[in-house]
Amino acid sequence: MAAQLRIEQLCCGYSAQPVLSDLSLAIEPGEIACLLGPSGCGKTTLLRAVAGFVAPRAGEIWLGDRLLSSAAGQVPPEGRGMGMVFQDYALFPHLNIADNIAFGLGRVPKSERQRRVREVLELVELPDLSRRYPHELSGGQQQRVALARALAPAPRLLLMDEPFSNLDTELRRQLSRQVRQILEYRGITAIMVTHDQQEAFTIADKIGVLEAGRLRQWGTPEAIYYRPVSPSVAALVGAGELFPGRVMAAGVVATELGSIELAEPLAAEVGETVHLFLRPHDLFLSRDGGVPGEVVSAQFQGDMTRYRIRLPSGSEVEVLHRGVRRQRERERVGVRLAAHRPILFSSPDG
Repeated sequence: MAAQLRIEQLCCGYSAQPVLSDLSLAIEPGEIACLLGPSGCGKTTLLRAVAGFVAPRAGEIWLGDRLLSSAAGQVPPEGRGMGMVFQDYALFPHLNIADNIAFGLGRVPKSERQRRVREVLELVELPDLSRRYPHELSGGQQQRVALARALAPAPRLLLMDEPFSNLDTELRRQLSRQVRQILEYRGITAIMVTHDQQEAFTIADKIGVLEAGRLRQWGTPEAIYYRPVSPSVAALVGAGELFPGRVMAAGVVATELGSIELAEPLAAEVGETVHLFLRPHDLFLSRDGGVPGEVVSAQFQGDMTRYRIRLPSGSEVEVLHRGVRRQRERERVGVRLAAHRPILFSSPDG
């Protein structure tokens, strides 16, 4: 099956400043991809290049078998057959919801235009709000209208630039699930830019992690989380601490927190130093034994408490604890290691 979107060795920049370097990826038909990374890493520039707002200095962008962009020239944004959902919704305040959605359907016959408006309003569960104006809707409703407007022309590719960043946490989670269901139902290929890893995990089939304009890793959410290519990628998709360890035997690594047996053999010799990336759920508090530690801070989070624990070496770890009893600051506790799928790197830089 041919990729719906293919990017080959793309390089982009502004004036003399390079932003994206030698970036390649492919998205299959119907897949939802997320671009994840810190501010300034090039996520939005990549989305703008796909949309046609940024011309590449080198490389190519293909939509199916159609070449959209290269250093020799590019198809203008309006000729690419793409839909866009922006961070600020970009709805016209003087038009009602039906007219906002129909705005991009000017060449479509009136009866078909009305049918499409009704269809997408049903799809985003706003069938009774067609005559209202944007200021009469909540933020979540406005975002769903923006999605409906982008879907109405039946785009081959949907681009979303941090579409939920102006919404509260619970509404973001709700809309992330709904948008994924809508895109799956319509079989639409999509790319979303976000800095929120939970949002990316909720909506994406594939995640691309960008660092300083380079694609550091491209794969499924599970692969990105459990098999990150570097400590920086591991830290980007979930909290954790990097700990040195020493290979004691084939598949056994000793650390300050105790020894851990690995399910797979290590590409390291006995006596060699490796580095484990331990997430809060890889550790637990123990009243009986474990490595002694001191509670530095405790953050109650409802169904669990997040502790910061200082170990004898002076290093600190985060531990998630679901027990009822809450440990106090400066209280002594035991910390045990329970990493079922440890993440190892040969060096602190990966």
